[in-house]
Amino acid sequence: MSLIYKIVPAKLWHAAEAKGAFEGSPIDLADGFIHFSTAAQVRKTAAKHFSGEDDLLLIAIDPAKLGEAARSLRYEISRAGALFPHLYAPLPLAAVCSIKPLPCGQDGAHLFPEEIP
Repeated sequence: MSLIYKIVPAKLWHAAEAKGAFEGSPIDLADGFIHFSTAAQVRKTAAKHFSGEDDLLLIAIDPAKLGEAARSLRYEISRAGALFPHLYAPLPLAAVCSIKPLPCGQDGAHLFPEEIP
């Protein structure tokens, strides 16, 4: 299974690290699941939901490392009919492969790491 991605304000992520699990952002908590994007979706997610926001982190998650939470991962129809990964459980930090800064460029668009297509 391919990696999935979560864009998170750095302060919120650091609080999750201190707690030992990520339970979600305010929108995730309101919706009842943690929103993720595939590599093909994450750029549009950043533009739509995080435009101009700085101090963000791009969290890469390996679904194979979710452990028990893997039973709570579902790909469901969302934006434009595309299937987006949704996790109906807290994200175990053991599933995190990488944490990278997601800064904004001068044009306000986010600057993604090279490995994201």
